[in-house]
Amino acid sequence: MAAMTVMMQTGWAIGYTVGIVVVLVVVALVVPILLLAHRIGKQAAAIDTSLQQSVTNTAALAGLRTTIESAETIVAGLNRGRKRLGG
Repeated sequence: MAAMTVMMQTGWAIGYTVGIVVVLVVVALVVPILLLAHRIGKQAAAIDTSLQQSVTNTAALAGLRTTIESAETIVAGLNRGRKRLGG
């Protein structure tokens, strides 16, 4: 009976030890993932701010097609004028 009690206590000790080791391994794997996710989150905010600034800075490019068309019309008119003047 005493041997059975010692064996049960040993089994419980081994079970608790294995359980604690498993929890420590999981924590050791999850903590770096959470730290990396936090760092990515901070970088994502900076990237989003930069992209918003890029949108603001390049908004004038939407009118570039109109400017090009106007320039082409002007150049075509100048070429017609040059031809009429004999040049």
